[in-house]
Amino acid sequence: MNFTELGLAEPLLRAVRDQGYDIPTPIQAQAIPAVLKGGDLMAGAQTGTGKTAGFTLPMLHRLAAQGPKRDARGRVAIRALILTPTRELAAQVEESVRTYGKYLPLTSMVMFGGVGMQPQVDRLRKGVDILVATPGRLLDHHQQGTLDLKHVEIFVLDEADRMLDMGFIHDIKKVLAILPVQKQSLLFSATFSDDIKALADRLLNQPALIEVARRNATADTIAQKVHPVGRERKKELLAHLIKGGDWHQVLVFTRMKHGANRLTEYLNDHGISAMAIHGNKSQGARTKALADFKSGDLQVLVATDIAARGIDIDQLPHVVNFELPNVPEDYVHRIGRTGRAGATGEAVSLVCVDEDIFLRDIEKLIRRSIPRETVPGFEPPAGEKAEPIVLGRMTIGVGGTRRGGGGGGGGGGRPHSGSGAGRPGSGSRPASAGGRPGGGGGGGGRPGGPARPGGSGRR
Repeated sequence: MNFTELGLAEPLLRAVRDQGYDIPTPIQAQAIPAVLKGGDLMAGAQTGTGKTAGFTLPMLHRLAAQGPKRDARGRVAIRALILTPTRELAAQVEESVRTYGKYLPLTSMVMFGGVGMQPQVDRLRKGVDILVATPGRLLDHHQQGTLDLKHVEIFVLDEADRMLDMGFIHDIKKVLAILPVQKQSLLFSATFSDDIKALADRLLNQPALIEVARRNATADTIAQKVHPVGRERKKELLAHLIKGGDWHQVLVFTRMKHGANRLTEYLNDHGISAMAIHGNKSQGARTKALADFKSGDLQVLVATDIAARGIDIDQLPHVVNFELPNVPEDYVHRIGRTGRAGATGEAVSLVCVDEDIFLRDIEKLIRRSIPRETVPGFEPPAGEKAEPIVLGRMTIGVGGTRRGGGGGGGGGGRPHSGSGAGRPGSGSRPASAGGRPGGGGGGGGRPGGPARPGGSGRR
């Protein structure tokens, strides 16, 4: 099938050709016709399969065909709202909207926390057709009366699984309450869980259902391997692999923000250019790190799970789990940064004995055994015993208080299935408090600490 067979307007096809694409991915081939019909949609596809274009292209087609609307003040009205969990993903999606809509008379903007509100207010006053936003900052603008969502015709909830992981369910409900009842709603998610399906029941009206890969599958284009190693030699092994393999554009995951900082310092001290990206970094620093990494000027980007959402780099060759996630689904999200849209990639995990319990959970989830390959000179020490892993005020793993919470750089969030506990993190709130990320500015949740006037501490 070719893009020309999907029913998209010629300006959109021209923009797609400009990007070098002729053949849609499976999720695009199914989602685009479904969205063009105007009904609700629940779509699941592995990260990196092109699902962003799966909703931006038909959304742009429908908006362009209907022509602009004006609000009560005569401004161009917001007719499409795309909600994303993180700043980076919001920026990435809005860039896609501009890329594919460049030959159409439609306007768009991105809105997130961590930056001043006034420039966003000024942009809203000029009118905009398509708004891409994170939940907290969107609600800030609504509460201050700077945002009119009464004319929204298309609502997209992107990365819905991560939205729930980050504890945004209450904010999602608030957003739904201020949107028109009559609208087209689209839910896109990298994975389907029972929680996602419960949210879909609330949001969607007789939706079409598309799932192009089985739940929690990993892409066949990703070569996965595990390097067993002693816990004290991980940094040394990572530097050895990067230098020995002449690796460039390496995305490395750590569990916590302070771990990302320490690893970045070590790599730079050993002649490997590296920067960290996580919730404690300013928006300017995060943007610069991403730009340098995408351009190839930066060799290694060290990230926490949530901060890495929205990193979309063509043919990213290497993803490294410096530390395995203790939430198995996060492994699927992490390695999905490589092997995207049919390209091949390599996902390497450096695993010490403390993490064997996490590795078993991951292999159970993805229903496959990941090959082990010991690097000569980096064999795990004989007799090394598993020790619990400290995450904030909790310990996990062997001898820990519980397993299956935590992860992702100190954010709070919903309970992991069966754990009965919120994701641990420095100052995370209990699940009974709604699971919102709390103190410490946890990697990608709402920043901790007191918000500035007007709620600008939100995402």
